[in-house]
Amino acid sequence: MKLIELHILQSFPVTCLNRDDLGSPKSAVFGGATRARISSQSLKRAIRETAADLNPESFKGERTRLIIEPVIERLKAAGIEEKKAVDAAKAVGDALATFDKKAEKDGKLKVKTLMFLSPAELDAISDAAVAGIGEGKKDKELAKEAAKAIKSVSLKDAADIALFGRFVASEGSLTVEGAGLFSHALSTHKADNEVDFFSAVDDAQSDDESGAGMTGTLEFNSATYYRYAAVNLDMLDKNLPTLDADEKKSILDAFIRANLTAVPGARKNSMNGATLPDYVSGIVKEGQPLQLVNAFESPVFSKKGIAEESIERLKAHREELKTTWNLTHSVEVDLPDLESGMNLSKFCKTLLDAAL
Repeated sequence: MKLIELHILQSFPVTCLNRDDLGSPKSAVFGGATRARISSQSLKRAIRETAADLNPESFKGERTRLIIEPVIERLKAAGIEEKKAVDAAKAVGDALATFDKKAEKDGKLKVKTLMFLSPAELDAISDAAVAGIGEGKKDKELAKEAAKAIKSVSLKDAADIALFGRFVASEGSLTVEGAGLFSHALSTHKADNEVDFFSAVDDAQSDDESGAGMTGTLEFNSATYYRYAAVNLDMLDKNLPTLDADEKKSILDAFIRANLTAVPGARKNSMNGATLPDYVSGIVKEGQPLQLVNAFESPVFSKKGIAEESIERLKAHREELKTTWNLTHSVEVDLPDLESGMNLSKFCKTLLDAAL
């Protein structure tokens, strides 16, 4: 297995980037201490959206329950009369992700589970349905043809599906194992949530009235996080077999940049947490994926700054593992590295030149 690995340390100020069901920042116990946590799901969505901004032509996949209307519009554009188009699209949606009859009563055409599809796949679904309608096939037959049509499509416009994967319970053959690997972000140190009490003034309240218009509380924390991201290049080649080297390089460049710059958007207006990593170790290697999180199994405590001590710990742990387990890397590059003048563009180019 050939991999590009990213080991990232990043500090966030007062934030609530990823909340649990009670609205509190997520946490986990590691090394016997409570740590701040950002789930991989939260990070992946932010990364996927940022990658799409960086490379919109390759990251066109959309994960949604609203797959029926786009199929209807495509069928109508192909000359299928509306009732046949609606019936065919509903049958296709039911076969792929179970049609939601309850939502239909409220005037919405949805399926019950999220589907991750690209425009090219929706085009293929529609083309198969048009052909089937022309041949007089019934709705159930159209649905089967639609599933076959999806399987025949290259993910050329859906690097997001190739990297992040797709699970389809009702049609296992459409499931795609993502080439990307991600960890939950954990604070390198013990971290406790704190409570913020807030009040809001009623602007239209008369001068003889006192008190706030409303009061409330919310939780937040601040932490330096370690997180791991990687891409299995062999799996990416399997998922994107029709792309040339330059196209794959463009996709990987967007993936690396998005991993380093994306921040979950929760409370971005009231607790803006937009920062950049304190340190990144980029590695190209053959072998198994390997996190360096155990550098922080013993929580960091330092009066000179958590990030600085975390960087030292990460580097020391990486060298210890290389020595003990005879680990070898094709390329190993740090960001920042002021002595070599390393910047983001050089960092990406160094990794991609070695990987491809």
